[in-house]
Amino acid sequence: MTTTTTTTQRQLQHLYWRAGFGPTPGQVAAGLSPKLALRQLLRDSQPYAPLDGPAMRYAEALPTPSAEMMAAQGRPQTAMVTTTDRTARPASMAPGKMTAEQRKKQNQDIRSAFYAMNTGWLTRMATSPAQLREKLTFFWHGHFACRVRRPDAALQLHNTIRRLALGKFPDLLLAVSREPAMLQFLNNQQNRKQHPNENFAREVMELFTLGRGHYSETDVKEAARAFTGWGYNAQGQFAFRERQHDDGAKTLLGRTGNFTGEQALAVILAQPACAEFITTKLYRFFVNDTPDPARVQPLAQAFFRSGYDISDLLERMFSADWFYEAANVGTRIKSPVELLAGIKRTLGLQLANERPLIVFQKALGQTLFEPPNVAGWPGGRSWIDSSSLLYRLQLPSVLLRNAEFNVALKQDENDVAPNLSRAERTFAQPVKTTVQLAPLQQLLAGTPAARQPQQLSEFLLQVPIRPENLALVRGELRDMTTALLSLPEYQLM
Repeated sequence: MTTTTTTTQRQLQHLYWRAGFGPTPGQVAAGLSPKLALRQLLRDSQPYAPLDGPAMRYAEALPTPSAEMMAAQGRPQTAMVTTTDRTARPASMAPGKMTAEQRKKQNQDIRSAFYAMNTGWLTRMATSPAQLREKLTFFWHGHFACRVRRPDAALQLHNTIRRLALGKFPDLLLAVSREPAMLQFLNNQQNRKQHPNENFAREVMELFTLGRGHYSETDVKEAARAFTGWGYNAQGQFAFRERQHDDGAKTLLGRTGNFTGEQALAVILAQPACAEFITTKLYRFFVNDTPDPARVQPLAQAFFRSGYDISDLLERMFSADWFYEAANVGTRIKSPVELLAGIKRTLGLQLANERPLIVFQKALGQTLFEPPNVAGWPGGRSWIDSSSLLYRLQLPSVLLRNAEFNVALKQDENDVAPNLSRAERTFAQPVKTTVQLAPLQQLLAGTPAARQPQQLSEFLLQVPIRPENLALVRGELRDMTTALLSLPEYQLM
């Protein structure tokens, strides 16, 4: 394999890793140019199919605002408040109405639905042809971070994001802002005339649209007034309660009017700073942890002019020559979900029991549908510490050699059953899996045995392998694959 071919192959793999969850052996063997591969990624990601399945369906009427909730004072906030709205309880969960056994059963049903949603989405990431839609859904899942107790509300929010992930950002922002899960998570059910709750308005500006430094505390207060009356009903649908809405004049970001919530979002979106904030965040996710203003500014301006067309922005990003520069290839640490989905995709990995996939995510520090707070996962170097790196390097042996995975998971105060004993949080058992090595074998067909470790490394790694590590890659295909996936270099993409 010549140097030129290797470079082209690495560029192609770079696109598949950044715009999806890695290449399959067949995609690399097909040898498309990055330009044609991007065109196919965009085409394959046009269809929308909701995440769904019998095990994901959990039905229970959403709570309507309780007297306890409506009596709560809306206090001004000067910092993020990321706890869920615990005053929003279904009637069946009211104190004294459930036995301990009923509560335990309900918690099991909730957890089972979330687990099915989690593993179902991870499988979709690994197998769907719509790789770009999956990756964008994953990006927005962190951008619009939301953690609620209700699986049905979380799944509804997820599918709203999934449906609009590649469209226009104003449509996505409005739809997400009106989702019951987000309104509950950010306490907007408590936001009403004369008693505004600023949490929702603050996070919309700080984390979803503008970023700090582009709005004032007065803007937060005025936006909160615009969002008064936004809530949801027991059927899980957005509900505007006109009697709770403050219809007075508001001054927001230099503009004055009797703004509604929808109009407040339009005022925010009219700020070029919003386009720059979103573009910068997308650049950090898809290109490099360190934004380059010379690259970001023209992209942000085009994004703004296009009416915030997400697909257009990504096509510009992935078509740029600088996207494939050495400084951007193999320089980003895979998140735990990207790591797991990538291994599943590359090897056609299947688990006899998918529950360990949840354990892996919790051990590595990123569990789908369970962001740490409204700011989402910090990413970057925060993914790696001494314990998480050890688990990452052990994972290939667990998945390819049925080795035992041993971990005592941390307590999670936001879990449906947070006070588990150490024994209940400990996982120590082999993981039964099957992998499809035939496609890898075909990729190496015709390559002399002595050359196969190097060629396999060029497919599995996005950085050149060091000679001392290459010397460790020997034996049968399964052994070579395990050795390469166990290298620190495999953590990069």
